[in-house]
Amino acid sequence: QYATTGCSLTLHHTEKPEHEDICEYRPYSCPCPGASCKWQGSLEAVMSHLMHAHKSITTLQGEDIVFLATDINLPGAVDWVMMQSCFGHHFMLVLEKQEKYEGYQQFFAIVLLIGTRKQAENFVYRLELNGNRRRLTWEATPRSIHDGVSAAIHNSDCLAFDTAIAHLFADNGNLGINVTISTC
Repeated sequence: QYATTGCSLTLHHTEKPEHEDICEYRPYSCPCPGASCKWQGSLEAVMSHLMHAHKSITTLQGEDIVFLATDINLPGAVDWVMMQSCFGHHFMLVLEKQEKYEGYQQFFAIVLLIGTRKQAENFVYRLELNGNRRRLTWEATPRSIHDGVSAAIHNSDCLAFDTAIAHLFADNGNLGINVTISTC
């Protein structure tokens, strides 16, 4: 199905659907959390789409930045999104708040590479919450935007913490997350 976009594999018809689900040549969906944007396109067009359709996303340069999520006490499900540019690549930083059940909220922080799964394997990210003689750190390989935020959360491949922990590190309802990207 994706031969026109560069896939050169020839498979038996029974193997085809499984491959198409993970094929690096399938169109990329908009990586922004939430289902409101239905955009799809090539990997090369993702950044252009984000800059034009999602102008509110801030991009910071450098491998060591602070991702500031403001008003973490907002009710309901909320997403904070930011871009980090370093090592010639763009990374999407996402903090997502979900209400698991009435009165119990959880936060999920993840870094995605605007790139392929193979490219993502070349990097490691570290998320760190600091405050009041406490430190919470998560270190992992970023996921490709092909996988998306929901897959990372579903597989628990992200920094997850509840509201009580968030408040230990928050300052006036704002949560600063130190984000460091390195090559491996």
